[in-house]
Amino acid sequence: MKNFQYYNPVRIVFGEGQIRQLADLVPANARVLITYGGGSAKRTGTLDEVKTALNSNGNREIFEFGGIEPNPEFTTLLKAADMANVQNIDFILAVGGGSVIDGSKFVALVSHLKEEDGTVSRDKAWDALTSSCKDIDSAVDLGTVLTIPATGSEMNAGGVINYSERHAKLSFGNPLAYPKFSILDPIKTLTLPERQVMNGIADAFVHVMEQYLTYPVNAKVQDAFAESLLRILITEGKAVKQNPEDLEVRKNIMWTATMALNGLIGTGVPQDWTTHMIGHELTSLHGIDHARTLTIVLPSLMRELKDSKKEKLLQYARNVWDINNDNNQFTDDDVIETAIAYTEDFFKALELPINFADADLDESAIEPIIKQLEAHGMTELGEHKANDLQVSRRILQRAAKA
Repeated sequence: MKNFQYYNPVRIVFGEGQIRQLADLVPANARVLITYGGGSAKRTGTLDEVKTALNSNGNREIFEFGGIEPNPEFTTLLKAADMANVQNIDFILAVGGGSVIDGSKFVALVSHLKEEDGTVSRDKAWDALTSSCKDIDSAVDLGTVLTIPATGSEMNAGGVINYSERHAKLSFGNPLAYPKFSILDPIKTLTLPERQVMNGIADAFVHVMEQYLTYPVNAKVQDAFAESLLRILITEGKAVKQNPEDLEVRKNIMWTATMALNGLIGTGVPQDWTTHMIGHELTSLHGIDHARTLTIVLPSLMRELKDSKKEKLLQYARNVWDINNDNNQFTDDDVIETAIAYTEDFFKALELPINFADADLDESAIEPIIKQLEAHGMTELGEHKANDLQVSRRILQRAAKA
């Protein structure tokens, strides 16, 4: 196991009806900007519930900014940051899923990067994003009310922002972006469309895989925890597909998605985010749901990199899929291919794509993706920094031919 430091200051408030806790969690005299997405927070009554809680005590002034996209847009977020400045906001409350939370983190980080006229500088904000926001040293306080379990953004300090004008989808991270608290009420997930639920399960699954499927470093706690999370997602993913009204299943999915990317299973171990980096370009160029780009790329990546990931793939086969080869009746390649096939079957059971054809793409999509990876500096990916553009091209070719 590698040396590591682990820090996570986020207060989690989990369970039914916990939005009422906002009355005590948000400072009594705060000027609050509530951020949300396309309107589901209004339609489902969650936004009214949030405002009722905020108005129940204290002297908070409340403002709203809606319309943050499923892949939060740089230009939209600068408008929110301008509003935060005009209204002297000192607390941002993100109500929604990972995209709203990611976008709100970015707003919190860049709102102080002003021009002389008081508006946020587009150039300074873009420079901050391209350097992952790591040099920003002040931010507006942030809390979240999670409605879509998927990204784990409610318990980490990172995010991903889309900038369509530049065909860019870039990640960032800064300790100042940790939410002060996150409220997780599983009842809120019962109103989600099935597609969003399945996307969330896939997103969480691949988050775990990116931190787990590398090479062994004798990190027994992290490995066992990761394998447990994967098995839970497999079991509960199938269960929620069959019985979407089961609140106990929803609770386990929600908490698993949070634990998948709160930093715990990634401490002291190598990580490989190649699937995400390639997936970001698929979203940027073709508008495919983020989670669905991951299920398109992951099986082909596993096949292309099976030699460098052999030991962990065999461990994954044994400990996640119960593929028993104690008598050596199968070759290692057969065991690995079976585990990959089981992974694909799981994705298909959730009606998720596993190749280009499932997303109405063909080989003509490959070169534009490669050009984007090069433009964004994604030329040394993976746990060994060995996944160059040729490796990415071969992964995409496998996905196109599958």
